[in-house]
Amino acid sequence: MPKPLWAPWRLEYVSSADDLDRCIFCEPEEELLVARGPTALVVLNKFPYSSGHLLVAPSRHVSDFGALTDGETLEIQRLAARGMDALRAEYAPHGFNLGWNIGRVAGAGIEDHVHLHVVPRWNGDTSFMPVLGDVKVLPEHLLETARRLRPHFPG
Repeated sequence: MPKPLWAPWRLEYVSSADDLDRCIFCEPEEELLVARGPTALVVLNKFPYSSGHLLVAPSRHVSDFGALTDGETLEIQRLAARGMDALRAEYAPHGFNLGWNIGRVAGAGIEDHVHLHVVPRWNGDTSFMPVLGDVKVLPEHLLETARRLRPHFPG
């Protein structure tokens, strides 16, 4: 008989998946907020692909990628680079995926506020769990991840 995978903290996140009455970028959960700049912010993904999965978004509510100002675009890119540096310092990933999912068919879970995914990757992290069990195994609680990353975003 297979051993059960016990992750009781996941229920809180799965239960709130449909609670999208508010924009998570316009009103971020403080415990998941990693950094805030003049025109953009960094939050932890509540449903991460891997530990340290960051979302970088403009502070302004905007759904059209082409409507970002040059200043917003530059700050988003700078925060993403700083996020990668922070993840390297704290977790030593072997690589990263950076991506914009624009539109539901492209995988956007939040269509009306554009955001950039910064996903740390490690050799061998594509294990059998996501493929066979539709389960992601995260070795660290999100609040601990936020605590570790915040000092890398001074100011």
